[in-house]
Amino acid sequence: MHAAPAANPAGLIDEAGFQALAEGLCGSTPAGCDRIGLSLEAEASDFLRFNRAALRQATAVVQAEATVSVVRGQRRAQASTTLSGDLDRDLALLRAERDALLADLDHVPEDPWLALPEQAAQSRRDDRGALPTAEAVIEQTTRHAQGLDFVGFYAGGPVLRAQADSLGSRHWHRSESFLYSWCGYHHGDKAVKQELAGTRWQEADFAARVQQTRERLPLLARAPRPLQPGRYRALLSPAAMVEILGTLGWMGFGLKARRTGVSPLCRLAAGEQTLDARFHLSEDFATGIAPGFTAEGFARPAQVPLIVAGRVPAEGGTLNAPRSAREYGLPPNGARAEEFPEALHLAPGRLPEAEALQALGTGLYISNLWYLNYSDRQACRLTGMTRFASFWVEDGRLVAPLPVMRFDDEVPRLFGEGLIDLTDRAELVPHNDTYGGRMLASITTPGALVEGFRLTL
Repeated sequence: MHAAPAANPAGLIDEAGFQALAEGLCGSTPAGCDRIGLSLEAEASDFLRFNRAALRQATAVVQAEATVSVVRGQRRAQASTTLSGDLDRDLALLRAERDALLADLDHVPEDPWLALPEQAAQSRRDDRGALPTAEAVIEQTTRHAQGLDFVGFYAGGPVLRAQADSLGSRHWHRSESFLYSWCGYHHGDKAVKQELAGTRWQEADFAARVQQTRERLPLLARAPRPLQPGRYRALLSPAAMVEILGTLGWMGFGLKARRTGVSPLCRLAAGEQTLDARFHLSEDFATGIAPGFTAEGFARPAQVPLIVAGRVPAEGGTLNAPRSAREYGLPPNGARAEEFPEALHLAPGRLPEAEALQALGTGLYISNLWYLNYSDRQACRLTGMTRFASFWVEDGRLVAPLPVMRFDDEVPRLFGEGLIDLTDRAELVPHNDTYGGRMLASITTPGALVEGFRLTL
């Protein structure tokens, strides 16, 4: 058993350091200013790349970026800067940014939809998790994946978010998570893709997933099972469900999209469509890895119900950013300006995960989907491609790989009359975006057994 990393990696700003910066910057409000705000994004991440089960690149990133904002009336300006880790130097830098913004504030136009918290709030969440050291990931990968053409990418470590303002708000969020994505390559375009993600690393779980990769690779040598366009019984893995739910999140739940009629869930919200009563979807900040506050200091509720028992709630059911909330006269509920979900959670069902293939019987096992988009947004109809090691199943056994196929189906049908059951374990999958920094967002979902999954070509 490998020891977890130190409680606070060297160079990563801690809570006391942020509080010192907050007091030094926001402790008093200069003349000619109504409010000073400070937000922080920081991380200490290990990035590891593997090829043929051997380490090819190892990078450790420790970084922190602070954003200063100033407000007077309906005018607001902000600027971001990278912190050095030296508190005295960083505080001087932040004060200089604040003073420069104040000098320019008269030139900033008034924003009629500017919305900020009216009262101070405080919150604290510190999820330490149990992550492996980089050395442990390297050693376990080379040992368990030995002999495989294994190509993988690991990202893990603590990610921080914090916020403070001159009203007295103080928010702190630290979350530790990892995402390990890999492929076992066979030949041509044939590969088995797997992911392991979460907040607590267990070598046994990693070894089991790699063993599953090893067992499925020989099946890719078999002739693909030819399929005609039509509807098939199908088992969608959690990875496939992540793609579907992630696409739904693209303008599906935002207040602005719902009120302007561009949301693919408008008919569901109007009661013209319904899902199965076992379908419960929420934005769940309590169990996800996203912070319980926004960069402006709005506190987020523990949960925002989006679909309850297959229906959009009579009140709510949308993600309300402050500007949209002000425009439509509703309370904000912690959404960012884009009103995309950051902590989607689909409640699990009753189908034991270990018995899912047996329950499928004969049909399709869909391991991954990609290139998803809307073929008919108003009908909430999605199209996309199967990917990697998806299989034809007979009598609960993987028999032959599937050729790459396109699907096209309406989500209300797929998870309405088409839903047979959801598996009994929901899997947390962190967002894999690392551009500029690791993103604190996730989708937690079980797999789904459905009838009538429509392949078109």
